[in-house]
Amino acid sequence: MAAVEQAGRPKPALRLERRAVRRPETPGPVESLRVAVFTTSYPRDDSDFSGRFVQGSVEHLRRRGVEVEVVGPGCYRDFGLTASNGAGLVGNLKRRPWVAPLAFLSMARSLRRAARNADLVHANWLAGALVARFAGRPFVVTLHGSPTAGRFDDLGLATRFPWLVRRLLCRAATVICCSERLASAMHDCGLTNVQVVPYGVDLPAEAGVEDEPAHVLYVGRLSPEKNIDVIAEATHGLPRVVAGDGPLRAMLPDTLGFVGPGEVSALYRRAAVVVVASQAEGLPNVVLEAMAHGKTVVATPVGGIPTVIADGVTGLLVPVRDAAALRAAIARALGDPALRRRLGAAARARVESYCSWPRVTDAVLGIYATAVPDAFEPAAVPADAVVTVAV
Repeated sequence: MAAVEQAGRPKPALRLERRAVRRPETPGPVESLRVAVFTTSYPRDDSDFSGRFVQGSVEHLRRRGVEVEVVGPGCYRDFGLTASNGAGLVGNLKRRPWVAPLAFLSMARSLRRAARNADLVHANWLAGALVARFAGRPFVVTLHGSPTAGRFDDLGLATRFPWLVRRLLCRAATVICCSERLASAMHDCGLTNVQVVPYGVDLPAEAGVEDEPAHVLYVGRLSPEKNIDVIAEATHGLPRVVAGDGPLRAMLPDTLGFVGPGEVSALYRRAAVVVVASQAEGLPNVVLEAMAHGKTVVATPVGGIPTVIADGVTGLLVPVRDAAALRAAIARALGDPALRRRLGAAARARVESYCSWPRVTDAVLGIYATAVPDAFEPAAVPADAVVTVAV
């Protein structure tokens, strides 16, 4: 996706519980539920990675029979604030702050129009929570802990302005967080309506065959928050493949540039090690996808990464901005096929049990059933849906 203590309020202890949603007598698809999903990031075409985690959730909900209308870029006038330029909504807003009121009005109007035919609104990000408050329907909010907002990311705002975060989210039926760390920060803001649901991931039938010689793969934006300078130093002279683009491209001139999702999957299959050295993260799709492919991931312990990577068990963790430690971990994994097989198998088993799409979709449907129980048919609540609740 950290914990802070609100002034004048004792810091509550965070307790994470596993709660099973009631098993229905006759499990079946959701035939009557209608959801309006609001997002400022959503793929515009098959090659666009923006908001893929939102798109994945929408697709799997539709497969369960949920009628989903996406209110995303293109459905409202955003005045360029949702452009896929890597800056994110907040970064673009800093450049043109005067368009914020106009963009908000257009977003709120579009979502309210879609919500007329919906039982529930599912908003994304804190900004989405503000828009959802005017939709006239019960709503849930997913927080992603994305680092592109800089000082205005979810964790940053929770640290500096807990009262504001609490005010924005207190009306939500549920605040969904992609990691336990993010849920802890929301709980410290005084919120109790918090549940942890990770991003879903598809598990390929096979992990693939590594190239010879074994190489390290980096997939992602070439920007400062990804610590590209550290990756460049740590992988210098090692067999490496880089897929991505951004303002720091000159540090990794051998990059393939941006590649589509299908090509990325092929890169995972051929890689021996996948590296993520970010300064801050939510729960990176790159980590989940690499683990699903049975690959050894070498990463920094930020955001939700430690939730899925236990050092030496399901991957390797190194300190942030420690190029020497990062290089040593990569070199160790590249030189030890047995270690890679062990870590890769454990990594795949971890994501399969924690965040496969069936489990994640079950958890989301369980949250929807709590928010708008009258919109569900008797057979609609998913069997054995389990969510992690911050209380």
